[in-house]
Amino acid sequence: MKTIYDKKEEGLYPSYMNLYKSGELGLRVRRALDLLGECRMCPCDCRVDRINTSGGVCNTGRYAVVSGAYPHFGEEDCLRGINGSGAIYFSNCNMNCVFCLNREHSSAADGGLIARPNILANMMLDLQAKGCHNVNFITSEHVIPQMLEALEIAVSRGFSLPLIYNSSSYNSAESLKLLDGVVDIYAADFKFWNAEAAEKYLKVKDYPDIAKKSLKIMHEQVGDLVLDKEGLAHRGLLIRHLIMPDHGDEVQNIMEFIVSDLSDRTYVNLLNQYHPSGDVSESSYPELNRKLNFDEYDRVLEIAKNAGIKRIAHKQSIFSIIDNAGS
Repeated sequence: MKTIYDKKEEGLYPSYMNLYKSGELGLRVRRALDLLGECRMCPCDCRVDRINTSGGVCNTGRYAVVSGAYPHFGEEDCLRGINGSGAIYFSNCNMNCVFCLNREHSSAADGGLIARPNILANMMLDLQAKGCHNVNFITSEHVIPQMLEALEIAVSRGFSLPLIYNSSSYNSAESLKLLDGVVDIYAADFKFWNAEAAEKYLKVKDYPDIAKKSLKIMHEQVGDLVLDKEGLAHRGLLIRHLIMPDHGDEVQNIMEFIVSDLSDRTYVNLLNQYHPSGDVSESSYPELNRKLNFDEYDRVLEIAKNAGIKRIAHKQSIFSIIDNAGS
């Protein structure tokens, strides 16, 4: 299968190409790096000097820390295609979810690889050479300047894949503005609607308000998810919600927000793979110390449909996708 940007006759080009040609991408890089001097890249708003030191919530300095880069086949069908999504995992997440299912990457025990711009650009080019359909930046809210810096180098060396910004939705409006016209696809979580649950399980009380603002900005930038003739996403917003034990009521509010404030054509993936992980145990968070049951999952699907969501993707098995209204 060709990557979608090999098919020029369909007019499918990565968003950042025009910015690169005009010189705007280079300006964005410099603007983003300036923000690291008194860091306000994410809602943590640490104001530490990340140019000269590592500190703040993410404890990441001038260069990004990468915990892995490889073709990833566990994403949605429209992202992974046949050859996989080119995942680049960044360490030092700006949140501390007690149930994190991705902790081996987001908080790598070995610290990960300190990736200078050339190294990160080479990773992107290597994933392209392996036939990946896109490059997928995961846990990247705190390293947007480093991403942009590497992208400019990679494009100068022939990089041309679409970019996925794979996000918790805990972003600052200022950082998302830097990504306008750069990111083709936002794959974004909406974890919790309730502030008390967010504070308890994510350790960030303002998560719901930040997530709502972030998702609105993302949707304004790229719109609803659009698939090409081969079923691959080439632009738009995909929202994921990890269904948690005894938290099905969260879904009603989240789905209603999506329909009323974004679009009923938003591509929503209801994830059923929750299992006790991270700091979850019978003694610490007993209410989360179990897997979902089938009744909970079926109830959540029904809630989403009744709320008016027209495109519900869910994983009955690892790779199956159901789209109620087509692409």
